[in-house]
Amino acid sequence: MKELVFWHNPRCAKSRSALKLLEDAGHSVSVRRYLEDIPSLEELKSLQAILGLPAIEMMRPREKAFKEARLSKSDPDDALLAAMAAHPILIERPVAIVGTRAVIGRPPERVLEIV
Repeated sequence: MKELVFWHNPRCAKSRSALKLLEDAGHSVSVRRYLEDIPSLEELKSLQAILGLPAIEMMRPREKAFKEARLSKSDPDDALLAAMAAHPILIERPVAIVGTRAVIGRPPERVLEIV
């Protein structure tokens, strides 16, 4: 199996739960703490293409940073992706990526869909 990369926020219960599900199922996981190892705009665009979702569905619009950045759910994808690159707390978590497949772990059990 290709490398399983897991964008993780250890302070998030859903992220911790999804990671545990993967590890309990015996999968080797490469954990990326995306708040410290911030994805580039190019990486976010690539992830969007893999997920096949509008940028707003990759975001946490209830985060304080969303309002502070004066963002709107109707903003163009480019603006939302740039905001995620500038403020990674806005990225919905967790994200599991295997090769050219990815899934947002909401609910956490979704991460098992790509392994």
